[in-house]
Formats: sequence, structure tokens, C-alpha cells
Amino acid sequence: MVLPVLGPAAPFAPAREPYAGIALRAALWLVFLAPFFYASYGFANWLASQRDDVGSIVFAWEHNIPFIAWTIVPYWSINLFYGLSLLLNDTKRGVDRLAGRYLTAQIVAVACFILFPLTATFVRPQTSGLLGSMFAVLGGFDKPFNQAPSLHIALLVIIWDHWRYRLKSMAGVVWHAWCLLIGASVLTTWQHHVIDIPTGALLGFFALWLFPRHGELPFAGFRLTADAGARRLALFYALVAALALAGAAAGAVLALWLILLWPALALAIVAFAYAGAGAKVFQKTADGSVSLASRVLLLPHRLGARINAWIWTRKLPPHVAIADGVFLGRFPTVAEAGAFGTVIDLAGELERPRGVACRWTAVAMVDLLPPSPEAQAQAVAAIEDARSHGTVLVCCALGFQRSAGAVAAWLVATGRADTLAQAHARLAASGRPVHLRIAMDEPA
Repeated sequence: MVLPVLGPAAPFAPAREPYAGIALRAALWLVFLAPFFYASYGFANWLASQRDDVGSIVFAWEHNIPFIAWTIVPYWSINLFYGLSLLLNDTKRGVDRLAGRYLTAQIVAVACFILFPLTATFVRPQTSGLLGSMFAVLGGFDKPFNQAPSLHIALLVIIWDHWRYRLKSMAGVVWHAWCLLIGASVLTTWQHHVIDIPTGALLGFFALWLFPRHGELPFAGFRLTADAGARRLALFYALVAALALAGAAAGAVLALWLILLWPALALAIVAFAYAGAGAKVFQKTADGSVSLASRVLLLPHRLGARINAWIWTRKLPPHVAIADGVFLGRFPTVAEAGAFGTVIDLAGELERPRGVACRWTAVAMVDLLPPSPEAQAQAVAAIEDARSHGTVLVCCALGFQRSAGAVAAWLVATGRADTLAQAHARLAASGRPVHLRIAMDEPA
């Protein structure tokens, strides 16, 4: 029997989901979200109105912000985009994740309005006509107590992110401009104070991080770690996050102290990683890039990691040769990376520098923790595969532990060392500090 010669197989393309099912899922979410929005928002307003100690956080210069009546139009337009964003999706999962972001923003904002209510101090001038009617409807349910974080801004961040992937060229430019107008309108309608905007944006990015567009949910499959070292590190980061949060709360009257909310949230996320969530909290992809939400939320931690790496490695060479074109080193700059054919990046917490032209393969690992067998095997395979593309730099933040462990495992797996102890000795002989966990009973 002669088999026919077939051409190359066509790339697999997943079948598109029927839009009717997507629209039904979106409609069901709207049936739940709309009443929940107005009920919870109204309850928080009513609760704050019963108190006589509701303060405000406002800068004196804010009273110079002009009232621009027509900006109520872009202000109201977010309601339209709220529903359209749910209805215009490609998959049911996309609908669910967007609804999860909406729900996260709503729950967190309302909790803040109940626990820490603030009031707007502006008294809007009278307006008439259509614009006056729009302000009247707004005033009918949106009382002045729901301030920081601005739910309007949080939802704007979520909706802006949803559409920026879909609108290209001039449509994208128009969309960004309209979103800027919506953002400015919370001030020019005298609906919010300035402090409400960054706190609302932080909430919006948190919702994006919690329900990312692609990949695993940060909390999916969470199981509290049994590793004592990981628990200690989780507790440490949680305590520092709590101190930052306490500083923000204690100094809130000065307004600028609220910036501590940012590192508090970043450190809480890192604590969550050590507690058992693992490297997926950094939302780092195989090419070394990270999601926008991760880039924003974890910026304080990344800056700290960069400073820590510089302190520990500033007097060391950036990398050392190990064997057969494989080098071990710290996280490289653009110029340092350009000297290699491939960079194998094991630093889950750091993002690939912009402008890197060489091949970049990331296997995200958490600092100071032993990698999973799967991640270690992936790193070893990546090193061996990369050798066919030129020299290879294996790096983590410092180049002391994660990358050293991967290179040591590669030396053993490829027969260049008989045991991990021998591989460790070889790495130590390179003159670079290495810190590996090796069983004491393993022969040297």
C-alpha cells in the first residue's frame, strides 16, 4: 500500500465560539452587575450620610480647577462603554475575566467608601438644558461621599485596557484621547478631588492584575506552602506591606502619605507569591515581558530588586564563563545582553530590558526559593537548546542562586559534571559567589 505524500500540516486554529453564547453570558453578567453596582454604591453613600465625621482630602490649589459643564458628556459615556465592553468579546472566558475586573473594582471601592468615607468639597454651579439634566440625574444617586479610590477612574483603566488591544491606527488614537477626556472629566465636573485619581488607577490596575487577559489567574490553584523558608519570607513581606499600609493610613491627612499604598500593595503581592502562589504573580511571559498591570503594580518591588542587585554585584564582573559558551551572571543591561546569542532569564520579578536584540528565554522563578523540578528541567533544556544559537548567558537578579542552580543542573545533565557537588565546585572556581542547596550526603 502506497501512502499519499502530504504537504505541511496547516497550523491549528481554535474554532471561534458562537457569538450568541458570548452575548448571552455578557447579558447575564450585566443583569447581575448593574443592580449590584447601584445597590452597593447607594448603600455606601447612605451609610456615609449617617455619619458626622466624614472628612476630605483636598489640596488648596484644586480650587483653581475650572468647572467645565460639557465634560459631563465624556463623564457619562463610561456607562455606555461599560456595557459594550462586556458585549463585545471574542470568548466567554473574556467576558468572565472582564466581569471579574468590574466586580473586583466595585467590591474594593465600596469597602473603602464604607471604612474610610471622604466627601467632595466643591459646590457645583447651576447648569441648565441637557447638560443640567445630566448633572441632575448624576446627583440623584451619586452623592459626594464616594471619593477615594475613584470607582470611575478604576473602571476607566479597566475599559481603556479592554479596548486598546482592539482599536488600532487612528481609532486607537481617538480612543486614548477620549479616555484622557473621561479621566479629566472627574475633575472638571467637580465630582472628585485629585487624590481620588491615583488611588482609583491603582485599584483599576489591581483588577487587571487579578483577572489578566492571558495566562493563569494569580490565585488559581493556590495552596499554602509547606516550605518553612518560604513562609518566613511571606511573613516578612506581609509585615513590611502592613507597615506601609499603616503609614499610609496614619499619614492620610497629609495626602502625599497615601503614596505608600503603592509599595504596600506591591509587597503584599510578593508575600502572596512566597505564601504559595509562586512566580505567576509576576505575570512574566516566555519572552521576558510582563503584563501592563504587573509592570505598574510591582514597580516599587522591581526598583527595590534592581537596587539590591546593584549593591551586591557592583564590584563583581557582570558574568563569568562556565563551559562551552555558557556564562553565568547577574541580570544584564541592554549592552551586556547584546554580547550574547541568547539570554536565559530566571528572575521572575524583573522585566526584560527594552531594546534587547538577542534571543531571550524566560523561565520565571521566585528568588530565594528552590525551583520546581519542572521549572528546573525547563531551564536546563533551554540552556542546551540555546547553545546552537551562539553564546548563552544564564542570569537571575544577582547570578548567585537561581541561575547558578540551573547551570549546575545543566552541567550534570549533560555529563560535564558527575554530581551537583562537583558542579558547585566548578561554579565556585569561576570566582563568582554561588549559593546552592546540595544534600550533605551527595558525593563530591
